[in-house]
Amino acid sequence: MKKKPLWLGASLATLVVLLAACGSSSSSSKGQSITRMSKDVIATMDAAQATDAISGQVLQDTGAGLLRYHGKKLEADAATKRATVSKDQKTYTFTLRKDLKWSDGKPVTAQDFQYSWRRLADPKTKSEYAYITTGIKNADAVQAGKKPASTLGAKAIGKYKFQVKLDTPMPYFESMITLQVFNPVEKAAVDKYGKKYGTTSKTTTYNGPYVLTGWNGSSNSWTEKKNPKYWDAKNVHVTSIKTQVVKEATTALNLYQDGKLDDAILSGDTAAQMKNDSAYNTVTQGRTTYLEMNAKRVKALGNENIRKALSLSINRKEFIKKVLGDGSKPVSQPVPYDLFQNVDNKKDFATDASKKYASNSKYDPAEADKLYKQGLKELGIKNVSFTLLSDDTDVAKSTLEYLQGAWTKALPGIKVSTKSVPFKTRVSLSLAHNADVVVSSWQADFPDAISFLDLFTSDNSYNMGQWSNAKYDQLIKASKTTDATSISKRWNDLKQADEILADQQGVIGLYQTGEAHLTKKTIKHMTYSPGNMINFVGATNKK
Repeated sequence: MKKKPLWLGASLATLVVLLAACGSSSSSSKGQSITRMSKDVIATMDAAQATDAISGQVLQDTGAGLLRYHGKKLEADAATKRATVSKDQKTYTFTLRKDLKWSDGKPVTAQDFQYSWRRLADPKTKSEYAYITTGIKNADAVQAGKKPASTLGAKAIGKYKFQVKLDTPMPYFESMITLQVFNPVEKAAVDKYGKKYGTTSKTTTYNGPYVLTGWNGSSNSWTEKKNPKYWDAKNVHVTSIKTQVVKEATTALNLYQDGKLDDAILSGDTAAQMKNDSAYNTVTQGRTTYLEMNAKRVKALGNENIRKALSLSINRKEFIKKVLGDGSKPVSQPVPYDLFQNVDNKKDFATDASKKYASNSKYDPAEADKLYKQGLKELGIKNVSFTLLSDDTDVAKSTLEYLQGAWTKALPGIKVSTKSVPFKTRVSLSLAHNADVVVSSWQADFPDAISFLDLFTSDNSYNMGQWSNAKYDQLIKASKTTDATSISKRWNDLKQADEILADQQGVIGLYQTGEAHLTKKTIKHMTYSPGNMINFVGATNKK
């Protein structure tokens, strides 16, 4: 999933409309449904606990935050309009719609947002996303347990006004809060269900376009039904979204061809096989996949030459062609291309920041062998041994096999074992830092480099490899504080930080996702946000 920040200018060229331009339809919604797939199960429906894109998509469908993306356009959702902002850019005031309802019929008020945001920051909640509240007044102190959650600068002013005070200006604030962790949760429901809240469809309440049904906490399929209480229900034309978990591309293709999926995700040989089909399309995502190495588990992974040798041993173009077979492209660092643009000079961040140390990700087995041997000498060891972790989908397994083969071929004596586990298990192991090397993936929650670069600061809970660099931390902090309102200074802070990461290969960039789909042509107006979340409001499927 994501975080939500930023704007200084975002090129949303990566946003892909599956079949048609953004828009709504006045057609009757009777009988319209979409059957789609997910690569894994829902982890949670508690907005404060969600950390993955799968849960994030369902929370997007069933929740209504203050604002919502319709394609690349940021619009009001639970709020009546965009915020009123103070002259010093540190106070945002939102006015809520007066006809908002929870799925149980109770009103949604500013108090719900106050409760939810404070709950997110409160260390008692143990939210992995608590860090994203940093920048809101007193958030750091609340997260650290030094101040009570009630001191967070997120406050209800009466029943329909919600005010947020910031420590420093955050030019990306409004885009940040479209992230699903900022969705409201109903206090009465949390109190009623306790630890069971958000663990099944029946122990969760909803205020968005849909309500979730048929999910028991580990279901491999679920259904979202139109929520008649949603304020914009008139523009929700698809009355039912049916999702089933499909981990293998061949299975996805068979289900699509049998008419059991309206939208299927393909990869590898299956994607290559269907490239000429008229329903084939590629969704270029603001998502990258990279390797995180934990030197606290395997000391050798703390050596820069060893890390660079691992990177130089990977032929990314060949890997994408042989394993992924879709529209993905190589990356040398974790920030996606065409995500974040400098409004002053129109430069693309990833293109600009990748130039200096791109050679560290170039396929060069001879140089890899040289650096590997140099690293072994520096460490006084004869070989390196570690376990590579990833998911249990067919693509993930093929990725493990490819990387294992590439390293074994290029680096004499290296011993690489592989481990495939379910998505939820991989995330749990990674967050607990119980992985030597893990294939990680992150998608933008907002169109800005900070959405990715913030992950690798020393104290970020998503820094799976626990890589740490003091200068890097300083630059990221400056981009969010002293330099936040200067486009040029902030850009340079982020660029320098990215270059440090690429120079030291703190993480090894692999590819930016170009997801291959087969989509029924009857589906219209299904758009993607900057965070790759599908917006079904306005979508139609007149079969």
